[in-house]
Amino acid sequence: MGKDKKRRRLELIERKEKRPCLSCRPPFPVPSPFPDRSSSEGKILERMSQVFEGYERQYCELSANLTRKCTASSAVDGELRKQRISEIKGGIDEAEALIRKMDLEARSLPPNVKGVLLAKLREYKSDLNNLKSEVKRLTSGNMATREELLESGMADALTKSADQRSRLMMTTERLNHSTDRIKESRRTMLETEELGVSILQDLHQQRQSLLHANNTLHGVDENIGRSKKILTAMSRRMNRNKWIIGLIIAVLVVAIVVILYFKLK
Repeated sequence: MGKDKKRRRLELIERKEKRPCLSCRPPFPVPSPFPDRSSSEGKILERMSQVFEGYERQYCELSANLTRKCTASSAVDGELRKQRISEIKGGIDEAEALIRKMDLEARSLPPNVKGVLLAKLREYKSDLNNLKSEVKRLTSGNMATREELLESGMADALTKSADQRSRLMMTTERLNHSTDRIKESRRTMLETEELGVSILQDLHQQRQSLLHANNTLHGVDENIGRSKKILTAMSRRMNRNKWIIGLIIAVLVVAIVVILYFKLK
């Protein structure tokens, strides 16, 4: 009977080691709430998001380490188990501190990113509660109770963790698709902006050309008006000269006639 219990315990430990922990998965990147901003506000928000990711990586590594320690502690007894349980409790306190830091960072981000990060924090808190429950089971002195909990309660907890992990993976995939669509929209917007700037530059050059042609036409109009005045003055002067010459000829003819009249008389 004791050999069967020991064999079942080893098989359960092997199954737990093969199943990936929720916290072992790498944290997915948080999309920037202001992808196309170069302002100081956008840079500050990006740094805050990077701080959250740093805390998240630390928590994932710590949670995976604690899970391995819980699994290893199930196979030992006596003082060694107490020592490992003490180490696990210290790690849990550190994990709680990291979750509090992540919670503060998440609540300082914009609402569209804060909702996603708080949902992740709820999953991490649930995972940490599972670790606490496992520590309580390890500290229990009743081996039968511990084995039953390992075979039933822990299996349910691991099943819930697997469901939560699958939901988080689906959420991550949807967020990645949304991020790709946002990047594509941003790229299209930048191309449209460049095309608009190019068109505006062409229009500006055409406007400058039209203004230059307009100024040239104004100059031509002024020259034509000045030439017209000169021609009009010349025409008047010619007419006046014609009348003067005609008057002189008439006077000369009259003088010649008078002279001839007096000579012939």
